[in-house]
Formats: sequence, C-alpha cells, structure tokens
Amino acid sequence: MDEKKNMSFLDHLEELRWRLVRSAIAIVIFAVGIWIFMEWILDNLFLSMRFTSFPTFRLMCDTLGVCVESIEINMQSTELLGQFSYAIMMSIMGGIVLSFPYLFYQIWSFVKPGLKKNEVGIAKGIVFYVSILFFIGILFGYFIVAPLCIQFFGNFQISEAIKNDFTINSYMGTVLSSVFYSGLLFLLPVVTYMFTKLGVVTPEYLKKYRKHAIVGILVLSALITPPDLISQVIVGVPIVILYEIGVLISKRVVRKKKKEEMNQV
Repeated sequence: MDEKKNMSFLDHLEELRWRLVRSAIAIVIFAVGIWIFMEWILDNLFLSMRFTSFPTFRLMCDTLGVCVESIEINMQSTELLGQFSYAIMMSIMGGIVLSFPYLFYQIWSFVKPGLKKNEVGIAKGIVFYVSILFFIGILFGYFIVAPLCIQFFGNFQISEAIKNDFTINSYMGTVLSSVFYSGLLFLLPVVTYMFTKLGVVTPEYLKKYRKHAIVGILVLSALITPPDLISQVIVGVPIVILYEIGVLISKRVVRKKKKEEMNQV
C-alpha cells in the first residue's frame, strides 16, 4: 500500500489505464456471449413482457386479483440500422451489468490505496455487498418495474383511432433503463452505511427527515412507474423498506462506534 501511495502521477495513470483495459475486456466477453444468444435473450427475457403469461402478471392475478387481460404492443424498426445498432447497445449494457462486480472491484482496487486505514476499514466487504444489492435491484426492476411500465404504457390510448406501434428502441430503452436504475437505487443501504461511518449522516438525521424521504420516494415511484396507485405502492414499499434498513444500519454503526470509544477510554 505504501508503494502505491508513493507512485508518481504517470504511474497512477498507467495503473488506471490497465484497470480500464481489464474492465473493457470483461465487458466485451459478456457482450459477445449476449450477442451470440441475442435472439433467445430478446424473445424470452424481454419481449416476453408483452404477454400476460409473464410471471409478474400471473403472480399479480393469483395473489392480488389484478389480472391483465391483454397487452396491445406491436413492435417495429423504422431505421435501416435500428435493430443492428440496438443489438450492439443491448450487448454492451448487458456486459456492464453482468460484469458489474468485477468492474466495481477494479474501481475499488484503484481507489483503496489512497485511503486512510480507518477509511479502508469502513468499506470492508463493500464489493460483495454492493454487488449483491445491485443484482437484487436488477431483479426487482426486471420483475416489477419494467413489466408494470410495459403493461400500462402498452395499453394506454388517448383515442381508439390511434394505434400503438412501438419501435424496438423505445421498448427496450424503457425496459433497460427501468432495470438498470432499479439496480442503482438498491445501493441505498450501502450509501447510508458509508455516510454514517464518515459522519455525514446520523440515525437522528435520517429519522428527522423520514417524512421528507417518504414523500421523495413516492415522487420517485411516480416517475419510474405508471401513474396508477397499485404500481406506485408495489415499487414504493420496497424503497421505503430500504430506507428503514438504512436507518437501522446507521443506528448500529453509531452504537458500535460509541462502544469502541468507551473501550478506548
């Protein structure tokens, strides 16, 4: 660690370059795998959201009694390079998601030597926890947020005279952005933990502004989901739970910190 701290600016740039190269190679490897199985992935994982047989819709019907009768979505590509360019984009985004733990590890390994010993201790196990939460968020976005968006906007019509013919860019853009942002949103407990360790926030602060946070969560839910109450509740409740988990984590961090200070005295 001391050697890395004494590295010159050019040495740091060289290390950063190689970490970026290794990250790019990891993304390309997964992207190539996705490209090879592109048709199967598109038909079975993404375009399947257009049908009422999708697991989310079946579960909603069986448990909540909210059954989706049909989803009126016709797909088309209006540009010559439309399908090809989006296939490349989908492969790259999929490569980023699948290689996320390795990418984050590369970032953390580059930043870690420049941190103080106590700051490194704060982030112990961060690669594991960030990766787990990110993938849980990805699954939440895939099975909850994206299908609800597809179901609502696919059936929404201002007038019956207007037919819904969506482009592949519009459809996949909605799905991929919903899934990816959900993955990032689920990192909230880790962010809370880090900020508490660094003294930026406290449990009291989080509890004081709980009502404000809930309002913000409801607004966020309204932005990333269709404007119906059931969808907003389905998305909003897990986010509120994540916030409350963050409060509990913050309490535990402060309690442990006080205990350590007492033992030192």
